[in-house]
This record gives sequence, structure tokens and C-alpha cells, in this order.
Amino acid sequence: MKAVPLIIVSLALVGCSGAPAVPAGAVGAEPGQAEYRIGPGDMLEIFVWRNPEISAKVPVRPDGKISTPLVEDMVAVGKTPTELARDMEGVLATYIRSPQVNVIVSEFQGVFSEQVRVVGQAANPQAIPYREGMTVLDVIIAVGGLGEFAAGNKSKLVRNVNGAPKEYRIRLDDLLNDGDIRQNVKIEPGDVIIIPESFF
Repeated sequence: MKAVPLIIVSLALVGCSGAPAVPAGAVGAEPGQAEYRIGPGDMLEIFVWRNPEISAKVPVRPDGKISTPLVEDMVAVGKTPTELARDMEGVLATYIRSPQVNVIVSEFQGVFSEQVRVVGQAANPQAIPYREGMTVLDVIIAVGGLGEFAAGNKSKLVRNVNGAPKEYRIRLDDLLNDGDIRQNVKIEPGDVIIIPESFF
């Protein structure tokens, strides 16, 4: 028996507004191998092997830098935890023989440009950290669902495509109330979901 073709992937998130469907492949796409990039507001746990006195738990400041014992004002934003650990080892090598550093992100915010924003009639509109494999449903759950006066089926997803913003219609009422999984499209870094108010 042949596998069912992935035609479902290309089904449009069709709306009356004329906004185009989310591109084929947005639903059910395999998670990529992108590594997490540290962002302002992240909380980092820095472990220096055999040197607990210079290990520390530090926040990433708004200027994108961190400071720990022996390492001052090091840029952390935009780096992976592994890259930051190697950079810190380079500085610590001045004071410690063969330092070994591990960096663990214990609280996530992510790079500002990759955050996912929800505006309008959500229960708690906000910017949330992007996670690999995140879908529309994940985002709506994170913001507490729709607000009392939300026009869920008139919602839009705004995505940067080749350097220009492009709008796609998403029917959130159909997703949340009717279980229409076609509306549960994959989110990309920097996406914005706009939930308008219902007019009676």
C-alpha cells in the first residue's frame, strides 16, 4: 500500500480576506537542526570545571553582554552556548590551565529578531521565544488563548519572505474549537500573529 501523498501539506489556509495560504511545507515539516542563539534576558549557568569559585549564574544584559569572575563584558547575544563557552575558555586560559567551560541556558528569551509576537485580541499579547518545531497552537497556548472579543477566524500571520512582509490568513476559531489541524501551521522565527477584535 502506497503512502498517502503529502497533498494535505499544500491545503490552503483559505480566508475570505484574500490573504494567501501559508506556503506548502509549513505543516508537518521536519524540525531542522538550527542551534539556539542566546538573547538578551536569557539566564545562563556558567560552569568552570574544578573551579566552582568562578562558576556563576548570570543574566544576559540588555546590551547583550555578560560578566562573570575573571570574564568581564563578554558579548553573549547571537552566540550558541557552545560558542560562548569556547570564547570564555579563551579568556580564562590567561588565568587557568586548560579551562573547561559549560554554558547552560536556564531561562530563555532568544534573539530579539527571532521572537514570535502575538498582538491584538489574545488573552495575554506578548513576544515569546521561538522554539524549533513551534506551531500556531503552541503560540496561542503560550499567550493564554484568545481574548473574549477575538475574531479568531480573521487572524493573520505576518512573515518575512525574501526581505518583505507577507500576510497569510489563519482561522484560529476553527483550530481551537473545531480541531481543524490544517490551521496549525509551523511557525518561523520572527513571525507575527495578529488577532483582530470582533465587531458585533
